Amino acid sequence: MNGKPGPKPRPQNPIPHTGVYKPDSIKDVAEFLNVTINDSTAVALASDVEYRIHQVVEEASKFMRHGRRTTLTTSDIDLALRSLNIEPLYGHTPHAPPTFRRAAPFVSGGSTVYFVEDEEIDFDRVLREEKITLPKGVSWTAHWLAVEGVQPLIPENPPAIPREGDLPLEGSSAKDAVARRVNGIVANANTANPGVAGMDAHTKKQHQQQQQLVKSTLSRELQLYYTRLTSSLLPPNPPAPTSTDAKRTAALASLRNDAGLQALLPYLIRWVGEGVVGALKDGAQSEADGRVLEVMVEVEQAVLDNNTLFVEPYLHQLLPPLLSILLHSSLPPSPPSLAPSLRTASAQTLSKLLTKHSTTYPSLSPRIMKTLLLALISPEKSPGTRDGAIRGLVAVGKEAVRKGVVEGGGARVIAGQGEVDDELANSVMDALLVLHPTRAPSTSNALSAFESQLDIAMTEPLEPHNPADKEIIDKLRELVGDYFAEKVIDDSNWARAIVGVEGR
Repeated sequence: MNGKPGPKPRPQNPIPHTGVYKPDSIKDVAEFLNVTINDSTAVALASDVEYRIHQVVEEASKFMRHGRRTTLTTSDIDLALRSLNIEPLYGHTPHAPPTFRRAAPFVSGGSTVYFVEDEEIDFDRVLREEKITLPKGVSWTAHWLAVEGVQPLIPENPPAIPREGDLPLEGSSAKDAVARRVNGIVANANTANPGVAGMDAHTKKQHQQQQQLVKSTLSRELQLYYTRLTSSLLPPNPPAPTSTDAKRTAALASLRNDAGLQALLPYLIRWVGEGVVGALKDGAQSEADGRVLEVMVEVEQAVLDNNTLFVEPYLHQLLPPLLSILLHSSLPPSPPSLAPSLRTASAQTLSKLLTKHSTTYPSLSPRIMKTLLLALISPEKSPGTRDGAIRGLVAVGKEAVRKGVVEGGGARVIAGQGEVDDELANSVMDALLVLHPTRAPSTSNALSAFESQLDIAMTEPLEPHNPADKEIIDKLRELVGDYFAEKVIDDSNWARAIVGVEGR
């Protein structure tokens, strides 16, 4: 013993609790479950319960604020419990909120108790009331909203409302005029378009229907833009000087850069398709048809250059005009350079289209390559069609040239025709240059043969007495024919690339 007094015992006072949820409630629940807990445990559990209540209310208030409300409902509490991975409370809905009544305390100063009051039902009153017939339940049915773009006149569809200008044509009734308006075409006998002068009856009718279709669905501003755009793009007949070229340049620049042309896109594409068909009809021998085809290709190039337009739904309408110009047998012969330039421009536009959309549609390039290969190797095809097919394969890519011109037998078919057309031979040589390991194909058809001869003169030729080179020469003749093999064997690297053998 050192004489120091020991620690005094602390009084056993209850732990104070400052929260809203009282420890007495915890003790009441524990007694109901036949569990005995001390004061400190009750205080700790009351604090935890209060924290959980705050958490639920805070989460429910988020749903209330997102619902643009200022009153917290039971549905907000249920959603908060679900988001906190707690089973929701059942029997409480915001549509029929329960009514709580305050019970009178048994003793003075006792705790306040609330209870849900049960509704008292008077059976005599219920029996005297008239029975309410329940409405028919929700059901579903199907009907034709439109059949091939035509809205049928049935009770389920809204009635057609004739607009100003929906006048019946001569010899037709008002019902026919309404039917034409429902079909999306406004039939107006008073409509006159000076731009259709000089057309035959069938072409004039198609042009009028196209103009009427545009007027029925586009805004007034886009209708005016469409009219001025198409009139500025089409070359006049006879051709006028520079003012027309300036208008065409401005119209193409608008197509490349304007961002509000999405609604007009299907009508422009349809106009291009009809323009190509009209220019290629009956042989397309006039110079005016050639200028129209040039404009149509430039329009498609401008549409593809406009990054704000969503053209993917219209790819199946963009490709036929390009392939028609590329593979048509008789393009306008005057001036002499027009047909090759048209095929080159179509091939470049096709290449641009595939570059932008072949990753989204992987089957696009193989399908086009198959079409071009059939046009190249099919018998009785004209030199112009085969020239366009070769240019198209070059536009698709290096693999298309290998499979079409070399492995598919395109060059061998052209070489086996006896006298080979010079322009067609130059196209084949430009296609084979795509396979060259170092050189690129010429952009000028007039200089491609000279450039090829110059490059070949500066390279190392294959040696026929060498067994390895002799095998390459034989395989080269088998793949591309004797005519083109003789032009390639002077460049050993080029020949090995065509055959598919790595260089020395």
